[in-house]
Amino acid sequence: MRSILEKAEKYVNYAEEEDFGKARIAVIGIGGAGNNTINRLHTLGVHGAETIAMNTDRQHLDIIEADRKMLLGRELTKGLGAGGDPSIGWQAAEEDRYKIKELLEDIQLVFLAAGMGGGTGTGAAPLVAQVAKELGILTIGVVTLPFKMEGDIRLKKAQAGLKALQANCDTVVALDNNKLMSLVPKQPVNYAFSVADEVLAEMVKGLSETITQPSLVNLDFADVRTV
Repeated sequence: MRSILEKAEKYVNYAEEEDFGKARIAVIGIGGAGNNTINRLHTLGVHGAETIAMNTDRQHLDIIEADRKMLLGRELTKGLGAGGDPSIGWQAAEEDRYKIKELLEDIQLVFLAAGMGGGTGTGAAPLVAQVAKELGILTIGVVTLPFKMEGDIRLKKAQAGLKALQANCDTVVALDNNKLMSLVPKQPVNYAFSVADEVLAEMVKGLSETITQPSLVNLDFADVRTV
């Protein structure tokens, strides 16, 4: 936590006021759940951060509202998705590693939003985080863990993906979808997923705007120092 604050303070202290938050902070949604987060952020509005959507599924990517989009693994997946296989998600991102690096070069703080347990988000998010880490970018992952009803196999993939992401991020916030179920008991499954998307988007928006709005930055750091 200390290293995160030191890096963030460095960016705040040395950034020119007129450039604060311009093309320096990005929210990247990776895979289906991550893309849904980006779409929701477009509706909510997020101050001072660029939104980027990455996916192997071209059809889903086409309907997402984002400042920038990137189709991962064009040669590998032909835009048809990762088929729930994290190794395909990783390989797809690896195919475009150089493009990802170019995309991140002017960024100093990145939020990675993804759902763990599927193919693209689980596999590609750790690689995107790895590239960001190599560039010295402060990287925060905000992810969801699957509902129990999605099965043990998906949960195991999610746990492995979370571990890989944690190895390459400065910090990771993981939201357990099962805990969200208690907020919406006896509701249809699609409603539960919508709530998960909403919570993830609100979490990313809150974290991002705590950093991007100067009036909140000093307050936030001062509060953290007293804890």
